[in-house]
Amino acid sequence: MFSTSLTLSDVVFLAQGAGMTILVTALSVATGTVLGVIFGVLRLQLGTILAMPLVFFLDIFRSIPLLIQLVLANAFVGMVLQLETSGFTIACIVLSLYTASYCAEIVRGGIQAVPSTTRRAARSLGMTWFQDMRYIVAPLATRIALPSWIGLALGVMKDSALVYVVQVTELLKSTQILITRLQEPLFLLLVCGAFYFLISFPLARFGGYLEKRWSK
Repeated sequence: MFSTSLTLSDVVFLAQGAGMTILVTALSVATGTVLGVIFGVLRLQLGTILAMPLVFFLDIFRSIPLLIQLVLANAFVGMVLQLETSGFTIACIVLSLYTASYCAEIVRGGIQAVPSTTRRAARSLGMTWFQDMRYIVAPLATRIALPSWIGLALGVMKDSALVYVVQVTELLKSTQILITRLQEPLFLLLVCGAFYFLISFPLARFGGYLEKRWSK
């Protein structure tokens, strides 16, 4: 018969780790989305030549594995800048820029998917560029980009498991600590997976609900 040494306090410990995962993800996705919108619009407005430095900057975060980014950022802040910064702050900054690099492409694709005839019609009615973006482009582009953004947010939530390298005790790190103490890896990983499911499932369902509602 199956038995486990897992106690209620251990479950609370895992829940605290899950809370840290949610916090890091929420802050990173929120900040990264704002930056991504700005970067995506700038990339379209600046033109190919002027946008090259921005494209190169974003490509760095898309090309280098997140684990390496976290390690290098931690080393740069601590050894080069010699600043005392918490691992939580470093994790949020790196994950925010990582999110922004992908979100910028989602925003760019969403804006470009809006029919040019629709935009020309808006301008022919006397709308300014800002009015066109606010009342025409933004609503249409949001509907187009939402599924990709939901996928990005879920991906960032899973990638947040890597922030353990900067000493942030999130859900997976909490699980590893309990595995070392209790020596029940399979069961604890199942519990960890259940926590991740409980975090991601509502977001996925909410995204599906909005997508269906907006498609009517």
